[in-house]
Amino acid sequence: MSLTIYDISEKAGVSIATVSRVLNGATNVRSSTKEKILKVIEEYGYAPNAFARGMGLHSLKTIGILCVDSSDIYLAKAVYYIEQDLQANGYESLLCCTGHQVDMKKHYLNLILSKKVDSIILVGSYFISNTEEDNDYIRQAAKKVPVMLLNASADYDNVYCTLCDDYSSTYDVTVKMLNSDTSDVIYIYNSESYSGLRKLGGFSEAVNGIGKNAADYAFKYNGDIYKTEDVTAFLTEIAKTHRFNSVIASEDALAIAALKYAAQKGLKVPEDFEVIGYNNSVLCSCSTPSLTSIDNKLEPMTHQLVNTLMGVLNGQEMPKKSLFNGSLVERETTSFEK
Repeated sequence: MSLTIYDISEKAGVSIATVSRVLNGATNVRSSTKEKILKVIEEYGYAPNAFARGMGLHSLKTIGILCVDSSDIYLAKAVYYIEQDLQANGYESLLCCTGHQVDMKKHYLNLILSKKVDSIILVGSYFISNTEEDNDYIRQAAKKVPVMLLNASADYDNVYCTLCDDYSSTYDVTVKMLNSDTSDVIYIYNSESYSGLRKLGGFSEAVNGIGKNAADYAFKYNGDIYKTEDVTAFLTEIAKTHRFNSVIASEDALAIAALKYAAQKGLKVPEDFEVIGYNNSVLCSCSTPSLTSIDNKLEPMTHQLVNTLMGVLNGQEMPKKSLFNGSLVERETTSFEK
């Protein structure tokens, strides 16, 4: 029988990273765990060789990448950065776009696993749900291969997380806005993903901190964020019952719609109306005026994710969580004092 690293990890009931550490002679493996792995190897007559060392065991040097929507600017850019770094490290990738339904996420993750990939990368926070039941497929996958999460967090064995502190980033910017001359601020968002809830939480804490009810100032848009006319109409409806002269948006595309709303109302930006987006995407420099936005450090995050993955595949002890701080990139849609 020709063993793969998946076979050994499954039969021994351990992760492939642990198998790899044993094969590479690492000393940071419990003796009982090491004995289980060696027993499986002995039982099936596996003899290590040069090709099989490290990740080895007939590795295809291939990584599975899943994202919910490749048309999304943020996710598409993340996949690009990840693929570039994987190729630089001698790995190819297989990409599946799952959509948002949990059943389809499970289906495509299992499909990717059937291709005998060395790891799974889940791009974006939509893969972490609010219930443990909906996240169990990730935990089960991590029993077979390392699972890497980009901009989400889950405390499971063999799952490694690289993310931006969206909570603090949004909190800090909201406080800055509230402390400026512009205080009638609302927050518009479109997602209750892991990242989306963290952003909303940061905004809410800042508003509640000045004695206001954050729920009166946060509005969820349920449509396509790239349909600017629809988002603009959404803001027009809000204005019928809520006075506001500044907008913080959870996505740059929503912020662009806020700028269009201001133009329709004849408001000067930033003198009469201020806008802040999130992601610091290419949209920021394409808009007129150019958009102030929170940079969530996407490129450094993807580099860190792949570096962590390479360490795991080489049997090294790597950090379970890498956290980045976002920063405000000020352009023409705000007028904070320097």
